[in-house]
Amino acid sequence: MALSSSLLAGLRKHPIAFLLVKRLALGVLTVVLVSFIVFGATQVLPGNAATAILGSHATPQAVHRLDRQLHLDRGLLAQYWAWISGLLSGHPGLTLSSGTGTFATQQTVWGLVGPRLANSAALVFISGALSTGLGIVLGAYAALRRGRWLDHILSISMLTLASLPEFVVAVVLIIIFSTVVFHLLPAVSLLPPGTYAWSSPRLLILPIATLVLVTLPYLFRMMRAAMIEALDSEYAETARLKGAPPRRVVFLHALPNALPPAIQVVGLNFLYLAGGIVVVEYVFNFPGIGQALVSAVNDRDVPVVQLIVVILASFYVVMNIITDLIALLATPRRRLPR
Repeated sequence: MALSSSLLAGLRKHPIAFLLVKRLALGVLTVVLVSFIVFGATQVLPGNAATAILGSHATPQAVHRLDRQLHLDRGLLAQYWAWISGLLSGHPGLTLSSGTGTFATQQTVWGLVGPRLANSAALVFISGALSTGLGIVLGAYAALRRGRWLDHILSISMLTLASLPEFVVAVVLIIIFSTVVFHLLPAVSLLPPGTYAWSSPRLLILPIATLVLVTLPYLFRMMRAAMIEALDSEYAETARLKGAPPRRVVFLHALPNALPPAIQVVGLNFLYLAGGIVVVEYVFNFPGIGQALVSAVNDRDVPVVQLIVVILASFYVVMNIITDLIALLATPRRRLPR
């Protein structure tokens, strides 16, 4: 007890280490709770899960085979342990989309989700990087030009984009660049089997543009507000009174103090992208994890739904930890030992 108390006290003196250990512990607990909820949700479905998946006309032999495959013939704890142990070992089971419940015609869950996860990761991180760079640059520039016509145009444009849902932005882009006005880009992002998103960059342009336009306004508005507050602060005014040139005031005094609030929005944008890809991938027929989740829900493919939900929950946890850590590193007075 004394050792753990001294270890905890030592960690509290180092904010970065304390934050990392605390958030990792809470993150693991969160993922475990999510796994309980996901598993429990499949257990409270009315009727037999195998019958619900195969349909009311399935033969008793097919239902029995699927019961054994899903470990439904065991107790709840044994079923959960069989599922979670397979998940941790990298073998989350077989898909049920074939509708037969047999091993011969089914694909592994990871074989289905893995390539789609890579495609969605490319979509999310490219969109997130572009919206982060544009949001910080445009927000800081609007703050430096506040009250002028360019500031007003940017603010109104971002407010308009913020009021539009993803599917509206996607449809407008398709109308402008693919169907009615111009015919420059493909309206759908179909990929040949066995290929990844980065092998056909043109197919990524409209989905990425949609996600960038949807997430850009929030970072822009936060960066603009934080930059204006930093420029009006006492330390920035003191630097001006000492004769510091405007560039030095902006880049060495205002910008470093405006970045921490913006970093939190960057993290929220990435979390939003993880959910926003479901709609965008469905609109563009993009073979990613969002489209796989929609198809799995429609087909009642329980193993695929379980794996995707756990992956998304883990991404949320990891992204929150990274965001808090970067925000702490960007705040000098908070990262020093106490």
